[in-house]
Amino acid sequence: MPELAEVERAANVIRSVAKGQKIRRVDTTEDTIVYTGTTHTEFAQQLTGRTLLDTGRYGKLFYLLLDGEKSAVLHLGMTGAIHVRGQEALYYRRKPKGQEQWPPRFMKFILHFEPQEPNSAPVEIAFVDARRLGRIRLCKEPLKEPPISNLGFDPILSMPSLEDFEAKVFKRGCPIKALLLDQSFSAGVGNWIADEVLFHSAIHPEQTCKSLTSEQIQSLHHNIVYVCQTAVDVNADSSQFPPHWLFQHRWGKGKDKSTMTLPSGEKAKIKWITVGGRTSAVVQQVQKLTGAPKQPRNRNQTKETPSDDSSSSSESTDDLSDVHSDSGSAKKPPAKRKRSEKKPKPARKKLKRSGLTQLAEELTLTK
Repeated sequence: MPELAEVERAANVIRSVAKGQKIRRVDTTEDTIVYTGTTHTEFAQQLTGRTLLDTGRYGKLFYLLLDGEKSAVLHLGMTGAIHVRGQEALYYRRKPKGQEQWPPRFMKFILHFEPQEPNSAPVEIAFVDARRLGRIRLCKEPLKEPPISNLGFDPILSMPSLEDFEAKVFKRGCPIKALLLDQSFSAGVGNWIADEVLFHSAIHPEQTCKSLTSEQIQSLHHNIVYVCQTAVDVNADSSQFPPHWLFQHRWGKGKDKSTMTLPSGEKAKIKWITVGGRTSAVVQQVQKLTGAPKQPRNRNQTKETPSDDSSSSSESTDDLSDVHSDSGSAKKPPAKRKRSEKKPKPARKKLKRSGLTQLAEELTLTK
């Protein structure tokens, strides 16, 4: 899925080719899944005749700021992409076949801008989405309305202080990889960014948040910004990522073809595990899981329902047990009643031809 850096690149491309230009026409394709809270016809009506003032991004979403009332808020999903006519489409990793045609396949909308000079080719920008996991919305104030208003901090735009970040992490009990993928915690961090950050921080993705040290939290805080900013600075061009990054070696799951070398000169041993529902690449020599592993729950064990006082300390529980023990006359639990065993009913065997039913070795005439 396109993550923070790839979405920043999409917003930059639109800004570079169409900022300040007027939308002359909007072609749309009906899609009741991708268009959320609006329809393809309303989307076209709202954008036609409007001028693109700027583009912005927050997390994995980006938006087109237009003059007038509503702006377009876009999410690329898994396979969504921006395609400017005459340029290569900005796909995440793999380019689908047949994308050289125009209009492109799986197009959801095309923005036609007015020509800037006589006889010049107008700018045309398409939003394509093959798997229909992207989303297209209209919002009056993109940063103050859902879905952006429901997101956590953006590592580039609103990274919290180390003190606030540490407090946010320590109060969570889930694996750190799962927390990083939670968009209500860190908006824009996806699977590859989370793996890269944890590798540079020397933290195992299954390490629980509460078990991290202050030094690990500090390293995590630094590397979230470092990885995201570095990827944005090279316009999400993975060929320009630093050679010591995990990114270039994390895609060969199940293949022992890693050429990654650690600073010690040792060949990196990469293991793939599932954390937070996502495949995670772990460099075993660097990322060690510390602390007691989480014990699996016994299926036969009855799960207690936590009460409103479940956050109270264990001391209150001990005090409560002392009151009962001091009473000196603890009541015995009532004896369980023995259930009377029902005698099995004698088997009945029907005789097909005679019309008789045999019961306890006696023959009776059936009606």
